[in-house]
Amino acid sequence: MDAGWTHHGKVRAREHGGAIEVVVDGLTTQTRYYKPLIYEFFRKAWRGGRPAWGEFSVEIVMDYVGDPPWMDLDNLAKALLDAIKGYVFHDDAQVARLLVERRAGERERISIRVQRLGDGPDRAV
Repeated sequence: MDAGWTHHGKVRAREHGGAIEVVVDGLTTQTRYYKPLIYEFFRKAWRGGRPAWGEFSVEIVMDYVGDPPWMDLDNLAKALLDAIKGYVFHDDAQVARLLVERRAGERERISIRVQRLGDGPDRAV
């Protein structure tokens, strides 16, 4: 079930289907918490692809249980893009498509999927 995932604390990631997927277990309304958490994961544990040039599509999904958390999704997106910058792409200005969604789920987590635009499913980032 965990095939291909790299784990470090509450963060796990993998390269799958031409994209990089990052999952953070748990939620907090303090968006500043996510940047150092994800940054440390990439710095200490990630051995996957290196940053690339070109345009990227980023999808961020926040799954919550119960009442939706009081959090601005634009602030969450900025914190997460800053955290993966330098590891997935060189600069967040390379993000040409950004989708941020909040939805009820079975457990609280944040999922990020990054794919270089124009890439097929057989080409890793």
